[in-house]
Amino acid sequence: MLEHEGKASSKSSVTRVAIASLGAVGLKLAQVLDAGFDGYRLTAVSARNRDAAATRVAGFKNPPQVLPIEDLEACADLVIECAPAEFFADIAEPFLRAGKTVVALSAGAVIRNENLLQIAADHGGRIMVPSGALLGLDAVAAAAQGNIESVRMITRKPVRGLLGAPHLVTHGIDITGITAPMKIFDGTAREAAVGFPANLNVAVALSLAGIGPDHTQLEIWADPALQRNMHQIKVVSDSAHFSMEIENIPSENPKTGRITAQSVLALLCKLNSPLQVGT
Repeated sequence: MLEHEGKASSKSSVTRVAIASLGAVGLKLAQVLDAGFDGYRLTAVSARNRDAAATRVAGFKNPPQVLPIEDLEACADLVIECAPAEFFADIAEPFLRAGKTVVALSAGAVIRNENLLQIAADHGGRIMVPSGALLGLDAVAAAAQGNIESVRMITRKPVRGLLGAPHLVTHGIDITGITAPMKIFDGTAREAAVGFPANLNVAVALSLAGIGPDHTQLEIWADPALQRNMHQIKVVSDSAHFSMEIENIPSENPKTGRITAQSVLALLCKLNSPLQVGT
């Protein structure tokens, strides 16, 4: 009988984990790891406000060190990056040069720092992008082994989850008073990574699993009637035509779904598990 307890399998060695940023996702992950997650131990965290971070972890069973970004690598085997995208390279490069693993939530920053892929290859490091708030990446990756004709994603978000996005600011798009759904973007995943760096990492993850950021098409709608983030994917390939839709419950941060942190935990489980399900 197979049982799943939501934890990674026990191993003789323990992977030391650092978390870069203690926002809604980072803090949730830190709390789970501190409570006990087989095969992993939280050893260090970093945040823009280190005093506030120290306060947040002070009550942990085993409070981690609160360090500057540049000091994380010496204290961990793996870093979970859930920081603002502009800090991605500073967080990831030391780990990759040391042949270690970076779990990247800022998928858009991966394609803006492609030189890090060569650094990872040269030093035996790796970047892992979890599914995050999306679904079906295993099917897209499988289809990519053949020929994918098109991938299109349609995202609908509550207004509050899109406010302040650079694309809106640059193009003078005001969505604060809209009373009906409004399409605010239609372009490629690469363009979305620039225009919506905190909102559409899911689109970049989709593009990396499939036909790349320049060929993955994306529509973004601001919808004042929505309370949840909604993503629909449509794929046409020589092996399958399929569409998928997910409706995510937001975390404390309206730009991020609750399932994002759980996706990271599922990835950690998979890394240590003797049974791996899915491509």
